[in-house]
Amino acid sequence: MEMMTKLTILADGAKYDVACTSSGIDRAGKKGFLGSTLGAGICHSFAADGRCISLLKVLQTNYCVYDCQYCVSRRSNDVPRAAFSPRELAELTINFYRRNYIEGLFLSSGVLRDADYTMEQMSKTLHILRDEFQFRGYIHAKTIPGASPELVSEIGMLADRISVNLELPSEQSLNLLAPDKPRGAIFKPMGQIRDGIRANTRDMTVYRHAPAFAPAGQSTQMIIGATPDTDYQIVRLAQSLYKKYALRRVFYSGYIPIGTNALLPQNQPVPMLREHRLYQADFLMRCYGFGADEILSEQAPHLDPLLDPKCNWALHNLHFFPVEINKAGMEELLRVPGIGPKGAEKIVAARRLASLNFDHLKKLNIVLKRAVYFITCSGKYMPGMRFEPGFIYNNLIADTRRNPGALPFAPAGEQLSLFPAQSFYGPGGAPLLPDHGRGA
Repeated sequence: MEMMTKLTILADGAKYDVACTSSGIDRAGKKGFLGSTLGAGICHSFAADGRCISLLKVLQTNYCVYDCQYCVSRRSNDVPRAAFSPRELAELTINFYRRNYIEGLFLSSGVLRDADYTMEQMSKTLHILRDEFQFRGYIHAKTIPGASPELVSEIGMLADRISVNLELPSEQSLNLLAPDKPRGAIFKPMGQIRDGIRANTRDMTVYRHAPAFAPAGQSTQMIIGATPDTDYQIVRLAQSLYKKYALRRVFYSGYIPIGTNALLPQNQPVPMLREHRLYQADFLMRCYGFGADEILSEQAPHLDPLLDPKCNWALHNLHFFPVEINKAGMEELLRVPGIGPKGAEKIVAARRLASLNFDHLKKLNIVLKRAVYFITCSGKYMPGMRFEPGFIYNNLIADTRRNPGALPFAPAGEQLSLFPAQSFYGPGGAPLLPDHGRGA
């Protein structure tokens, strides 16, 4: 098979994996070596479907002995198959790098023969890149559940970031749709990678030139919308993964209807807005100190399509507000919609020099169209503001109603029709929105 045909098949098969972000690595170039993780920042390549990618994102092979019903490479799916040899893929990566097409490699794979054989092929590819071509660019490699610990350790010494895909949010869903992947086979390498990173961190403090083990950490990916798991279940699981396995990121991939199993949604792609809301909730947990149970609950298990999670939390916790800008601490400021970590730091620094008012906040680039309903300056609200739930709710969603395209990734005028009935609508099609006295 021609190289271009292989690349077309295997790059297309890799596009469903969304765990592709900034590297988190600052390894500089070195004389006699190729590549670095600095400079332009590996973020200017685009997939055929328009997604911005930072790496050559490709599969070692799309042959697979597993039959995961949500996966395009499942063994029962009639698709063209291909496989790169380790040398072919290493040379392809280097040639693309030398032509300035890419800055690194994102490598995943179907399971050819078994998990160990596949991991050996991936490891050989990375060895050729690192040892023979002296490549110092960023590499993100996916590990195969069920592979031996020795091979996981070997990949960790070659790649900057490694991932073990959790795939589905619940064990029940995994057993139904991916019976070849027991949940324990996923969590076991996660624990090994966590322990390896911690041990390597200790080694690096003692031995300056100790080899690095997955210096950019580990991540995972969950497919959302393929199963009835709620947003509440998903964010609780993500919180647990961050705490137990010290993950850098959890990625959320909306299910694309590529399976034929009766248990899967047919012709119902998951709205990109649901992905977006989950990433917003994830960001609140990682960077703002929110807990999963603060964002959602069993009684309200889905994220609001019209309000971002922070605004939604604020409307359900009005007893926390208003926050006085000139006195509040960092933790209080971070709870205000429209104020992020950098904005909170600017406020704390600026108010040392003078008492702040709303004009000062505008100059500090605080997002006042959200923050203004929850703050006071020197004990005063902005003129025209009313601290009433209905007033606040109506104004927060007014911009979306006037500009339907304001919802992220939603076609103008169609955003409400994108949400599946089971996710965002109740009986009779009534929207599952919080009761904040909208008619008031």
